[in-house]
Amino acid sequence: MPSLFRRKSTDLVEESVTTVTTDEETARARRGYTPAKGRETPKRPVAGRRPAGPTKPLSKEEARERRRQLRAESAAEFRREGGPRDRGPERLLARNVVDSRRTVGTWFFGGALIVLLGSNQAMPPIVRLLSNILWGALALGVVIDSILISRKIKKLVRTRFPKSDQRLGSLYLYAIMRSITFRRMRAPEPRVNIGDPV
Repeated sequence: MPSLFRRKSTDLVEESVTTVTTDEETARARRGYTPAKGRETPKRPVAGRRPAGPTKPLSKEEARERRRQLRAESAAEFRREGGPRDRGPERLLARNVVDSRRTVGTWFFGGALIVLLGSNQAMPPIVRLLSNILWGALALGVVIDSILISRKIKKLVRTRFPKSDQRLGSLYLYAIMRSITFRRMRAPEPRVNIGDPV
């Protein structure tokens, strides 16, 4: 009786081989196994890795010096490149138009200080009159200069950037605000000299 239900040894060997092969294939498929492509897997770049060992914490003086250094680098970069509002070829053109000429606006704040001192009630009437005339002349000069700058920017933007989506009003305001800033304080710093063609 036991011989009837018994299997042959060759059947057991074949079944075990097929079972192992099938199990291995399903396990590999579940793990996302990829067969070799004939080359080594490239190593990760070292540049993006974190340092292996723990870094030494900075002292208060070192941290303060590091912050000062980062602030100085950031200020130098802003002075050189400007901020997000200074980006774009149209803005560069507007800056070059302003920087290539002498503007009345650069004298505006100095003149305003003289007007402020001259319009004091303690001053003689002739000084107050002269300060009011100076104030009117400065205001008129800034208005005329702003109109001339805006017209030049409009002409150059329409010829050089006919498909520009930049609003001309914002370009005018940008150029006028730059024109009333002292040349040494302008950021980004001027790239053209006074009198250079734009």
